[in-house]
Formats: sequence, C-alpha cells, structure tokens
Amino acid sequence: MANLTASNITISFPLYHSDSRSLKKTILGQASARFGHDTSNRPVVQALHDISFSLNSGDRLGLIGSNGSGKTTLLRVLSGIYQPTGGVLSAEGRLTALLDPGQGMNHQLTGRENIRLRGLYLGLSPSETMELIKDVEDFSELGHFLDLPVRNYSSGMTIRLAFAMATAFPPEILLMDEWILAGDAVFMEKAKKRVEGMVRHADILVLASHSPSILVEWCNRLLWIENGQIKGDGHPMDILERYLPPSAFRELARVDPVP
Repeated sequence: MANLTASNITISFPLYHSDSRSLKKTILGQASARFGHDTSNRPVVQALHDISFSLNSGDRLGLIGSNGSGKTTLLRVLSGIYQPTGGVLSAEGRLTALLDPGQGMNHQLTGRENIRLRGLYLGLSPSETMELIKDVEDFSELGHFLDLPVRNYSSGMTIRLAFAMATAFPPEILLMDEWILAGDAVFMEKAKKRVEGMVRHADILVLASHSPSILVEWCNRLLWIENGQIKGDGHPMDILERYLPPSAFRELARVDPVP
C-alpha cells in the first residue's frame, strides 16, 4: 500500500551576489519566501517552512496558492529533485513526477536514445525497452523527430516526448504540475485522457494547479500554501471558499456544488 509523508519539511536556498550567475534571480522570481541566514551566516531564502502532511492510498491532494508560493518547490522535494534542509520525507510506492518538461532528459541525445536511457533507469529488459519505445513513439506522434537530438525540438515537441515517457507506466504515487495540462489542443486532449486514466489508477495523487474546477474534480483534499507555509488544509470547497474571491467561489459552487 502506497504512502507519502512529509514531516516538518523546510528548504532554504543560498543567495549569491546579484551580479553573479546564481540562483538569486531564479529564486526571487519564483518564491515569495522569507530571507535569513544559515548557520554559517550566509544569506538564504527559505522557500518552504515546516510543511507536514500524510497521504495514504486513495488520497488526492491538491496544492493551491499564488505564483511563487512554494507549490512547485514542494513537488520537487517530494520527487527527490530537491533535498530538504530540514524535516523528514518518506515514501512507499512507485513514483512518477510530471513536473518540468525535459526534466531528466539529455538534450544532446536523440529522443529515441533518451527513451532507452529511461528504460535502463527503470531496469527494463531489452524487450520491455522496445515496448516502451513503441508506446512513446505512437503516443508522442513525433515520427522521424525521435531520431533527432532533443536540443532541436520545439517546446511542444519536448513536452510530447517528456509526457509520453513519464506516463508509459502507471504509478502508485503521481506528482503533477499544471504544465502538463497546457499545450496544443489536439495533443493535450489525448494527453488529458491518459492523465485521467493515471489519476484514476494511482494510489496517491499530488497536483499543483491554479484551476479550482480541476482541483475540485480530481482532489479530495487541498493544501493552501503561501510564502512557503501552509495556510489551509482541508476539503477542497472549504479551502477554496477562503482562497477565492466571493464571486468566483459562488460561481464555482454553482457549477460544482458541495456533495
């Protein structure tokens, strides 16, 4: 049985000189966070502070909050991309993270070579890797572009390849950022059906989105994050009533009434 538990998760990023090629501009652009100093008196920005929750099979957690509130940072911590500077994270179950397009891909290699690398990472046999290549090739509809370096892909093509690889196997724990629901209309309609199938079959879902209707449809619990801290945790409609402007919530309640 899958489970995912975060206990007092905190993550801080160092800030370097503003004129250097550093994390500073990125962090300032993405995180409405708190500034301070670490134990060595170096300036840091605290992107997440004291985040705790526990999820078991059947839980569908939505992450909501303003831009830069810490939603994507939390997803990256849960997926193992970022290591927390404080707290404990534990997970049991096969995990798939649909986060950054191209995350984990080598852009110097061809699409097909990247699929083979994914197969090696997953410990697939040669025959299973061939099945993976066929599935990604059919679903992504990239055709001969699969044999070109990923650096030559458009952003839409990169999303197609990343999505097809990430969704080839049903996960027990599914982490999603809302980029996966954006793109060219024809492909995204097909992609949405595949995602909906994954959501139905995943034991645990964690989804970051700005769309109240999607959060109500797919989630049974919301975590409201602001300035890297939990501001609310509860039933989706209860949290959205606090989060949304009154007129927007009334419209949502009219379309998606509380059961």
